Amino acid sequence: MLLVHTPRLTNRLGYTLNVTFKTLLHIPYLITDDSEYFAKYEGPKMAYGTTPIGDAPFLRAASLLFETSVSRFDIKCITHLDTKALFPVDHPSLLPYDPLAAIFFMLSRYEEYLPFQPDQHGRFPASQSVAYQHQFLHTAVVDRWALQLHKALLLHFPDLPSPSRHAEFPITIDVDAAYCYRHKGLIRTLRGFTLDLLLRRSRANFMHRLRVLLNKENDPYDNFDYILAQTRQHLSTPAVFFILLGDYSNFDKPIAFTNRSFRQLIQYLGDNAKMAIHPSYYALEQPELIAKETQRLSNILHRTIVRSRFHFLRFSLPNSYQNLIDNNILHDYSMGYPNDIGYRAGTGTPYPFFDLSTNQEQQLTIHPFIAMDTTLNTHMHLSSDEAEQYLNQLIHENILNQGTLSTLWHNQNLSDSDQWAGWRSIFEHLLLSAEQAKNTSF
Repeated sequence: MLLVHTPRLTNRLGYTLNVTFKTLLHIPYLITDDSEYFAKYEGPKMAYGTTPIGDAPFLRAASLLFETSVSRFDIKCITHLDTKALFPVDHPSLLPYDPLAAIFFMLSRYEEYLPFQPDQHGRFPASQSVAYQHQFLHTAVVDRWALQLHKALLLHFPDLPSPSRHAEFPITIDVDAAYCYRHKGLIRTLRGFTLDLLLRRSRANFMHRLRVLLNKENDPYDNFDYILAQTRQHLSTPAVFFILLGDYSNFDKPIAFTNRSFRQLIQYLGDNAKMAIHPSYYALEQPELIAKETQRLSNILHRTIVRSRFHFLRFSLPNSYQNLIDNNILHDYSMGYPNDIGYRAGTGTPYPFFDLSTNQEQQLTIHPFIAMDTTLNTHMHLSSDEAEQYLNQLIHENILNQGTLSTLWHNQNLSDSDQWAGWRSIFEHLLLSAEQAKNTSF
């Protein structure tokens, strides 16, 4: 049992110690502010603060975990053992930076509570993040910082337990449009045929739509059996499907939730995978939509819905997460960037939400995703070969840290046609990497 001494226990520090030692390192620990008890303790121990205690290993603290406010300050970045690190500190210290403050800064998304210039959809842009500006967005720095702290402690306590983790590669699927042509109603179908002709999309597109509607060809977005078969073959845990059930709008174009075939599809997926709500575009401004759409999914599946990811990844901290909590959502999967790949929170490992506005940990687990198919193709304009190279770098990073590399896919993008030709092979390559990493550990 590792004993950590601190001159003052705060909510921020308690949260960070839990995430660092329990979630990331799987090391049991105790915390005390009793210097006499700490001095007599004969097991592995560490002092965290501004003053060393005897000859015990000492980690010098930055001030962040002992504060209660949120304010703008200059972020300094150094490089330690080939890894960028925040909050450099003076010697003596186990490390030349404060890994606990750095971990808290990234996980709490401290910078997103400060004023920023949102993108066209009101989102926090990757380009304004510390990780992007200091060029460590593609590195799981939180996992690395925790491992560096563990290695520093091992020099003093060789018998300290080593983390027992396995690289994981969860697959998540957003179902924005279950079908390309089918089950869209008469008006939307006629509009589609008309646009095929007026916009000169080509006779081939017109005929393709017609053949699908006549049941002579499969709908190109109906790739659910393929997804289920692939994930069942390679993953030990089912994929998570996020179902868009909002009303039709400029940014939400789902199949009507009353459509019988769509409801049967949702029930079929519910029998074979984990299910989640995909709150619609305007849920950011109208949080009542979360309850409305979650209830729709619950009614179809006859079960409680506890997972969510915001459509267009439109969320703001802390209000959006508090709205999920108010609707009994326990897990959110929105923590990632739409226009860039990488570790928005510094890790892919699921972790609890800490609300900086109240300085309290909340009953919501954040599941970061690291890469999205449309980011690689549409925003970064990568070919399938180039995208695979990017993913290979992330796969290597994940295996190195024995962390979690969650990816976001869309059923329509696995059609393997048009601009998505060749992307099924990338999907399968990722799944094969996941299977090969199953038995790999520290």
